[in-house]
Amino acid sequence: MRRRERARRATRTATLLAVVLGGAGVTHFLRPRGYDRIVPDALPPRLTTLASGAAELGIATGLAIPATRRAAGWAAAALFLAVFPANVKMANDLLDSPRSTRAMRLVSVLRLPLQAPLVAWAVRVGRHAPRR
Repeated sequence: MRRRERARRATRTATLLAVVLGGAGVTHFLRPRGYDRIVPDALPPRLTTLASGAAELGIATGLAIPATRRAAGWAAAALFLAVFPANVKMANDLLDSPRSTRAMRLVSVLRLPLQAPLVAWAVRVGRHAPRR
């Protein structure tokens, strides 16, 4: 693949990740209660929800700017690792809840291994971003 095509593909990949993170960040502010429920007990729920939403928005912005894309890609990978305990808590809570449906339990458990491709995607964006 030619250098120019690789650069275009890297830009598209980074832009898509920015859109995903930006959308998730916005939902933390529009519908914080759902996120508050999955924050591990040792952390303050609303503050953690808003801080993680702000982090997602900041990282999304960094991914959209070529000069900051490398650092933002690595920050996205770190964020995906940092929120994994919340995903585990959500799965545990749904598995223990008599009010959750089978579909809710299944989705929450199947979501856990999907964190690995998200981390890999972010690392790839960080690695292939232009150097300053």
